[in-house]
Amino acid sequence: MRTVYRKTKVFRRSRVVWGSARVWKPRLVFWTGALAIGVVSVAFAKMADLAQRVFSSMTSSGEWSFCLPLIITPLGFALSAYLAARLFPNAQGSGIPQAIAARYLREDADRSRLLSLRLAFGKIVLTVLGLASGASIGREGPTVQVGASFMLAVARFGGMAHTRGLILAGSAAGIAAAFNTPLAGIVFAIEEMSRTYESRANGLVLTAVILAGLAALGISGSYNYFGTASAAPSEIADWGLVIACGVGGGALGAGFSGLALQIGSRVRRWAQPAPLKRMVWLAFACGVAVAIIGVMSGGETFGTGYDQARSAVEGQPLPLMFFAEKLLASFASMMSGIPGGIFAPSLSVGAGLGSTIGTLMGSSIALAAILGMAGYFAGVVQAPMTAFVIILEMTGDHDAVISIMAVSMIGYVTSRILSREPLYHGLSRVFIAAAIRARRADEIQSPHAP
Repeated sequence: MRTVYRKTKVFRRSRVVWGSARVWKPRLVFWTGALAIGVVSVAFAKMADLAQRVFSSMTSSGEWSFCLPLIITPLGFALSAYLAARLFPNAQGSGIPQAIAARYLREDADRSRLLSLRLAFGKIVLTVLGLASGASIGREGPTVQVGASFMLAVARFGGMAHTRGLILAGSAAGIAAAFNTPLAGIVFAIEEMSRTYESRANGLVLTAVILAGLAALGISGSYNYFGTASAAPSEIADWGLVIACGVGGGALGAGFSGLALQIGSRVRRWAQPAPLKRMVWLAFACGVAVAIIGVMSGGETFGTGYDQARSAVEGQPLPLMFFAEKLLASFASMMSGIPGGIFAPSLSVGAGLGSTIGTLMGSSIALAAILGMAGYFAGVVQAPMTAFVIILEMTGDHDAVISIMAVSMIGYVTSRILSREPLYHGLSRVFIAAAIRARRADEIQSPHAP
């Protein structure tokens, strides 16, 4: 009798706990936040596409329209840099370094300087402005900061613990929804965002990716980012593409990331006497460079480069020097400090590199473009698993699984030999140091506050 009573008492307690608002409120808030990331990611993508179409229409119709980028692009860069510095500090650049930095910071106030709903709004608006100005940037990296910002807000509103895990989940959901690549979102969170496997956070990441993916799927439908490809190595010469794209892409990616870290450090020291004024003028100068490159390339280097990469994946060769022109435009856009990512431009550079290698070797352009994307992307971010999974999911090319895996690994190893510091983690240290300095400055001033 006493045993039955105890079991009944335990059952009642369990029912009360599972039915309490204290248990279900955080879950409902978390689920709502994940769904919101999916919806916002799709809206962001549509605005980004519209911005590119507006810029393209303005600069491709009329007798002197080809000269308009020389005016629109520098002014757009300068305006974006000014607004980012004045209204949305820490919205500059990709957004992935900010999310990584926020995971390493322990104080909630420090995280709020890098991730907030205000910054998410500014990130979206200024990235769209950059694309409307012809910048060689992408929206996928910014979507990571947006997703992480949403999840940090969820943690506060829902009273949830495991803030680091929620930031990780928001970042993964952002990548998954931006590319429609759920597996890549999970692998990206493990390999690039955390660099370790965290069993406590894997449930949060998986749930966030599923819900964000379902929201994006419900609005945009099922699709592959670059369509469906079926290119695969069929001859011994085709396997030469694996080595060429792996070594060439890894070396080029290492050069891009290494120079970005070195020059970025010098730019920050140069800007210190008058950071706002100097950074705005730097953005203007970078805008001029992007405009000149764009005009010389016939407008091919403006924007994300999605159309060029997709045409290469479909087997249409790109101009032999497109990859070099796109790389320079992407580097200038990154150095300008305006909000915008490098994911999509990197894929475009990789596809162009692969197209050139395939043309010179007389191999399949489609296969070379896919391998070029994998090799260069792995070289830039130094995350071979993410490169392999994201290329596979974006192209649906299951016939080339082994070759994509191999070129991703070769690109990663080549990049690590030439540049030891991963790009995003190198940039994240800048934001960590800035957040700590800002907190210490506040602590020094607080005793004198009224």
